[in-house]
Amino acid sequence: MYRLRRLLRLRNLLRFTIGVSTTLMMALVFVVLFEPGLTYHTSAPVPSTRSPALLDVLGSAVEQAPLALADVTLYPEGKNFYPAELALIRSATSSIDVEAFIFHATPIGQRFIDALAERARAGVKVRVVVDAVGSLPTPDHFFDTLRAAGAQVAWYQPFRWYTLKRWNNRTHRELLIVDGQTAFIGGAGIGAAWDSGTVDSPPWRDLMARVTGAPARGLQAVFAQSWLESHGEILVGPYITSGRTTLPAVIGIDEPVAIVVGSTPTGGRSTRARVLFQVLVGAARQELLITSPYFVPDRSMRNALLDAVARGVRVTIMTNGEHNNHTIARLASRRSYGELIAGGVQIHEYQPGMLHAKIMLVDGLWSVLGSTNFDNRSFGLNNEVNLALRDATIATGLHSTVASYLDRSRRITLTEWADRSLGERALAALGSVLERQE
Repeated sequence: MYRLRRLLRLRNLLRFTIGVSTTLMMALVFVVLFEPGLTYHTSAPVPSTRSPALLDVLGSAVEQAPLALADVTLYPEGKNFYPAELALIRSATSSIDVEAFIFHATPIGQRFIDALAERARAGVKVRVVVDAVGSLPTPDHFFDTLRAAGAQVAWYQPFRWYTLKRWNNRTHRELLIVDGQTAFIGGAGIGAAWDSGTVDSPPWRDLMARVTGAPARGLQAVFAQSWLESHGEILVGPYITSGRTTLPAVIGIDEPVAIVVGSTPTGGRSTRARVLFQVLVGAARQELLITSPYFVPDRSMRNALLDAVARGVRVTIMTNGEHNNHTIARLASRRSYGELIAGGVQIHEYQPGMLHAKIMLVDGLWSVLGSTNFDNRSFGLNNEVNLALRDATIATGLHSTVASYLDRSRRITLTEWADRSLGERALAALGSVLERQE
């Protein structure tokens, strides 16, 4: 009898423990999925894009010093940036650092593996960080050749019990830094989508930028953060620097300047990426042009865009049409069109395929390019990286690229939006439950 009572007590204790654990797990999942975002606003009007004061305001807001901008080369489309990236890898003499949300086991992925392995065998220090969710289809053994050559490969946030509380945080950065002196930054990973295309779409439209000097060293410092989190190693050495090049005390408005913004969520839910976009939207006085594959602005950002229109700013948004690899994101995006269009924002949907470029242009002077989408996942959950550039020549070049996208896009009218099908409305309402995850 005593043995039976003991077994019953143990069974009840086990049930209680399982019940408490399940409740706590459900509570954790609920908080992760539905934690409300911050209500972003500025304490005073933001200086205009052409005001010398904006540089100090922006640098302070994102906690990054402005850097001297030496050289930027833009590479639209994979047929241009992949060969340039591979050529840069083959030129490496001391170090190669790669951070990728997407690094897939594809022919283009194998070409990168081969190029990196060749440099590793030559004695170059090769480090690779790959996101465990973004590259979920990629088996670990795909990197065996690279490891055998002497390179180091680390997964960001691999699936372990101790990463559970942070599983929603991913590194969405796409970076390549060579010898601490030259870097590529943009929105393209390493995969078939940008190379041969997918079953449903031709090669994705995207853009990468090549920078040298101080901005490249600043991007390497961003990589060092992910390397520490993934590998535990603090990067020090002759080619690891802060990336800062002293600027004159007084910087003329026509002098090219870059700000490297590495973003990761804080305990208080804010990110530098979100601050960067909020401040520059507030600085716009003439034109604001935003290209994003996933356009799901929160209430604060929608208000900021509408306020810009009220100031006389021409606001143009370009996002994907039917060719979108995230259906829920598209539906969630279209759900907010009405308010914005009614307020004067122009929204265009790209038609021929998947548009993956992430670009913001402000008043023909400031540009932002990098990995950040115009949605909560990028603004509040992911590790991201962006370059904010004050250079009219670069802005002009980017404007030409974006204009080529606009030529193949269709403007959405308020009447068309109001005529959405009941099915789309129902799915959009359902998708809004997970809107903060898009």
